[in-house]
Amino acid sequence: MAHAHTAHDAGKYYIPHGSKWPIVGSVSLFVTMLGVAMLLNGINVAPWILLLGLLAVAYMFFGWFGTVIGESEGGLYNAGVDRSFRMGMMWFIFSEVMFFAAFFGALFYARQLSVPWLGGEGSKFLTNLFLWQGYEGSWPTNGPAAVGGGFETIPAFGIPAINTAILLSSGVTLTIAHHALKAGNRGILKVFLGLTFLLGFVFVGLQAEEYIHAYKELNLTLGSGVYGSTFFMLTGFHGMHVTVGAIMLLVIWLRVMKGHFTPQHHFAFEAVAWYWHFVDVVWLGLFIFVYWL
Repeated sequence: MAHAHTAHDAGKYYIPHGSKWPIVGSVSLFVTMLGVAMLLNGINVAPWILLLGLLAVAYMFFGWFGTVIGESEGGLYNAGVDRSFRMGMMWFIFSEVMFFAAFFGALFYARQLSVPWLGGEGSKFLTNLFLWQGYEGSWPTNGPAAVGGGFETIPAFGIPAINTAILLSSGVTLTIAHHALKAGNRGILKVFLGLTFLLGFVFVGLQAEEYIHAYKELNLTLGSGVYGSTFFMLTGFHGMHVTVGAIMLLVIWLRVMKGHFTPQHHFAFEAVAWYWHFVDVVWLGLFIFVYWL
């Protein structure tokens, strides 16, 4: 989205003029994925290609969002544009729900169907005896062939429980900040919004510590069979979402410090709040079904 070249009628829907950002985004994402593909195939220059792509993606994000912020603060958006943004964010969060639903579905399939079947449960023709004789279908498992060797799981009531308290607390601080914004109390807004993104970064730091402990002391890795792969797939992608959400909250806080947002117009704040509450709910599912049960 680029700034309009002519005066804009505030009563009409704002249609942006030509912009370079879509093509910049497309090229940067292509270069990033090219770097990932080359890295997986052991090509020497792959890390540099990947780094170039990531830097281009960062440039695109800063530039594109900066343009949108400029348009918003310049009064180019009306109620119709606001509704479009809200619908877009709703569909984005719905896509994220489906993203994690697929991963939770994979966990359910492996834990409730595949592993018991390989252990003989419900196998009418005893096919499992020809595949993996003597395998006991218990969870957690690293597979019938004991892929990756023995490992230990991370207890739920350690760092995961602390991280649960942190994320739930961050949801409370964010809600307080939201109500403060709508009430025009910018002092409370700044403090509690700052606490929210700090709690998010603390969560990420503790999860990094948990991963180091898992790899070095528990032999729990991505190579630890189906349990290791599903564990790191679910918790890793969630951690990535928390990192992105905390960065977004930081940006919103910086905008608040610059005087952006009013009690009537603050969709960017609400969009990030929706995203953060979604991340909180996903973590509750992870804590229960991955760590606890």
